[in-house]
Amino acid sequence: MPTPNDRSSRLTDVFVRLLLRPIIGVLYAIRVVGGENVPSGGPVLLVSNHVSFIDAILILMASRRPVRFLILRQYYDLPVAGRLFRALGCIPVSSVDGSKALAESFKKARERMMDGEVVCIFAEGGISRHGQMQRFKKGFERMVEDVDAPIVPVHLDEVWGSVFSFSGGKILFKRPRRVPYRVTVSFGGPLKSSSTAFEARQAVLELAAEAFRHRLAGSLPPPLMFARQAKKRLWRAGLSDSSGTRLSALAALAGAHLLGRAIERATPGEERVAVLVPPSVPGALSNLGLSLRGRVPINLNYTASKDVVDACAAKAGVRTVVTSRKVVEKLGWEPGGRKIYLEDLAAAISPAEKALTALAFALTPSFVLERTAFAKARGPLDRLATVMFTSGSTGTPKGVMLTHSNVLANIHAVAQVIRLGPEDCMLGVLPFFHSFGFTVTLWLPACLGMEAAYHSTPLDARAVGSLAEKRKATILLGTPTFLLTWMRRVEPEKFKTLRYVVAGAEKLREEVAKAFAQKYGLTPLEGYGATELSPVASVNIPDIDWPGVRQAGTKLGSVGLPLPGVFMKVVDPETGAALGPDAPGLLLVKGPNVMKGYLDDDEKTRAVIRDGYYVTGDVARIDEDGFVTLTDRLSRFSKVGGEMVPHVKVEESLQDAVGELDPAFAVSGVPDDRRGERLVVLYKGDRRLDAILKKVRESGLPKLWIPDKTSFHKVEEFPLLGSGKVDLRRLKAEARRLEEAVPASRSVA
Repeated sequence: MPTPNDRSSRLTDVFVRLLLRPIIGVLYAIRVVGGENVPSGGPVLLVSNHVSFIDAILILMASRRPVRFLILRQYYDLPVAGRLFRALGCIPVSSVDGSKALAESFKKARERMMDGEVVCIFAEGGISRHGQMQRFKKGFERMVEDVDAPIVPVHLDEVWGSVFSFSGGKILFKRPRRVPYRVTVSFGGPLKSSSTAFEARQAVLELAAEAFRHRLAGSLPPPLMFARQAKKRLWRAGLSDSSGTRLSALAALAGAHLLGRAIERATPGEERVAVLVPPSVPGALSNLGLSLRGRVPINLNYTASKDVVDACAAKAGVRTVVTSRKVVEKLGWEPGGRKIYLEDLAAAISPAEKALTALAFALTPSFVLERTAFAKARGPLDRLATVMFTSGSTGTPKGVMLTHSNVLANIHAVAQVIRLGPEDCMLGVLPFFHSFGFTVTLWLPACLGMEAAYHSTPLDARAVGSLAEKRKATILLGTPTFLLTWMRRVEPEKFKTLRYVVAGAEKLREEVAKAFAQKYGLTPLEGYGATELSPVASVNIPDIDWPGVRQAGTKLGSVGLPLPGVFMKVVDPETGAALGPDAPGLLLVKGPNVMKGYLDDDEKTRAVIRDGYYVTGDVARIDEDGFVTLTDRLSRFSKVGGEMVPHVKVEESLQDAVGELDPAFAVSGVPDDRRGERLVVLYKGDRRLDAILKKVRESGLPKLWIPDKTSFHKVEEFPLLGSGKVDLRRLKAEARRLEEAVPASRSVA
């Protein structure tokens, strides 16, 4: 029988709903997804992420049933708000009260559930300070031990950035981005009461990936976001490059419009247009301009051979290539098909036309421009934004179809966890044919209102350092190979304005990260992605130190936490069953950043996208905190004597044995009549192989994993892709060629 206190709390709940609904309705537009997943009667435990101080109110407004919340005692004991919390029947909890008090709080929550009530716990134990979900504490597992109560995962989306969250590094005292502020409250399918904290956290993250699609539904496509941002900061820096070219945001918008229109007139009826230009102001304007005209820019890999470039262009169905005479002269060859040279297009646009266009854009409201000059940029977000050809590190390049929605998903997610704005400057050295360069160094600054400063060659370290100093760059992206090059040639004062350095495309060894931090006072943030993921899927972010609160955003050796809206899970490669924390397995990724598919290749698309998940081919593990650590690629294993041997682990052991920062070893596998496969090592520099192998054996590496001395081959350089990664396909071919060239040495073994 309900006690007087129970009846009082229920009456208070009804009163609070009636009182707060109109107020909350003015400030927040709450979208409820999966409300039917909360049983209409009986005990229920809601397990939610924690993003702001009003999360409980948002859940209360979204739930069809009264909810009792576990809240921190420090809020429960507040003189004014505490009265409301007590009237609502909230249950105070605090880890500083000691284990006995904590157990008593959980006991009260369990009793409420046994009475058939709905109880909600914010399992992170505190509000996120950096926009990422923290580890779920295991306390709620005890709450349902003796209760046959389903666990319903709950996710709050778009709450980060609201007035009551910690976005911007502060609580309150910030202007609302819009009123009403859109929020999605998602209730997932019930989990068993025996579910672990890790399983519950994974379920909430999966809800986040679905909720992110709602977030994108109200977004403008990237070209219109670029136009709006340019209108907001007309005279601030927009685009620049190492040639000395510098454009204001207004000049960049006018230039992109005029160049895009000129290309459109020269390519009537051609939806897709190829671009063969390195990172530069002309390269950026070509991409931005084509997108503003509703065209699909397709950036071709100028580091590949002419045959590969022409094959990619043909596969993409393009007839015209936008390039420059300087690029063609430097390459020493011309791409096939029709060429349009930027020099000719620029000469046809008069200074008066540029000035009049800029003036018109400055005076015309954005909503008018979006329906006139930029009308062709409007349209559904699921339409094609580009076709990005994969690096081909493991085979023939495939055409990855990325939509405007894919690109937007990455931009919104990165912007949530890395604080960027108009005061920042992106130093862009990655090519636009690389998805990291296309999404993050081209479209992200354009959509966030940042300056972007470009240089065509990332390995030209002195020029990169000079540009960073001149433009006061605050964010720099590169591969670990590029970081090593910069460390050798760029003085610390050149990088003194950098706030973020993000590394991807290949493993960032811990000793490299520490050496970079020692020289520049800034630890590189390792991330992970793939062309098929638009490309970023996870990234380390700076740790947060708040008075009395420390939240980890970085774990060296990991590739960070999945981005907001990205769900990752690790499964058994054979059975597909989801694995628990720290268990290595095949990494799958789901979210709105997953590509539309491979161009004209449904079979390959079906092979890598299963039930909405992208099958990465990478072996990884996810720990209790949610950090993802890559182990290897499935394609980078050799089956030696019936055992799967990971190439990366062998490379790391060899590298540790020499104690150098620069990669000295690259491992591949070749067929072997006796063992099925054998390991082959390509190495650089003069090496005492006997001493190295002795250290490797002493390190505890399994004997079967240690390559034979006769399988080591000295080379001048490893075969690399334009992104700086080792070209695994060419590496394998070179390993096989070298082995076949010395058959006599094999008999010695």
